Amino acid sequence: MAVRTGFAPTDDGQQLYWRTVGSGPPMICCNGVGVSTFFYKYIAAHFSDRFTVVLWDYRGHGRSTSPDDPATADLTIARCAKDLEAVRASIGITEPAVLFGHSMGCQVILEYTRMFPANVCALVPMLGTFARPLDTFMDSPYSLPIFRLIKKLADLGGKSGTRALLPLYANPLAFRVGGLTGMVDKYYAPPEDIGKYMEHLVHMDPRIFLRMVELMADHDMEDYLPDVPVPTLVIAAENDIFTPLHRSRVMAERIPGAELMVLAEASHAAIVEHPETINRRVDRFLAEHHLSGR
Repeated sequence: MAVRTGFAPTDDGQQLYWRTVGSGPPMICCNGVGVSTFFYKYIAAHFSDRFTVVLWDYRGHGRSTSPDDPATADLTIARCAKDLEAVRASIGITEPAVLFGHSMGCQVILEYTRMFPANVCALVPMLGTFARPLDTFMDSPYSLPIFRLIKKLADLGGKSGTRALLPLYANPLAFRVGGLTGMVDKYYAPPEDIGKYMEHLVHMDPRIFLRMVELMADHDMEDYLPDVPVPTLVIAAENDIFTPLHRSRVMAERIPGAELMVLAEASHAAIVEHPETINRRVDRFLAEHHLSGR
């Protein structure tokens, strides 16, 4: 199977890591904040026999370079969308792509479609929202104020102070706590996949994570939803406490012709909890829109 890797240069001097698997029409996968390409391994394995599946890392994630000063760096959703375009150009993709987005990646692919509509043929936003995710995080009015307090305290402590957050996820009990709180499904989430997520967070500069969350919290694509010009399959999870189901329903209702798939009793990590179900539904979606690949 064809595998390529490389780094895409950006207009401000960053280097973004990318990897392609397979051959055929392009299928580009955009991660959530704090996540690298590993959450897309089941999608890549399933579709790489007929698509060129593109996996890539945001700034400060995985093997991509990090900005010198995370406190002032441009880590907005719009910047991520421009970085996606740099990756696409670096790889040499010339035809419209199917875009997958997980969590924050939903905002990235919507923003990219607004900026570069001719480069997109279909959207699959999964387990994410279209606007201001902290406003509905855990369906609590306190989520955004609490985050802002944490961010303020972290900024006062600098990088070393922000590292004090590490025990929250760099802990052997993290998976168990996630299962008990409903952040992941303790029966379906593979511990090795969640472990890779925890490991990635440990090695990532936490200031970049907090800065990106801060900026995505103000990003809003609601006005654009009626203008989305391509077929869209919204994938949601019944027990997603990060992105409540009602946000996915609104997204599907407001994008013309969009379809909605709801995974019963699944969590925000459904991309690794129920990959076979997701892949089968995406297969049908692509076939119905004559985008099945070669």
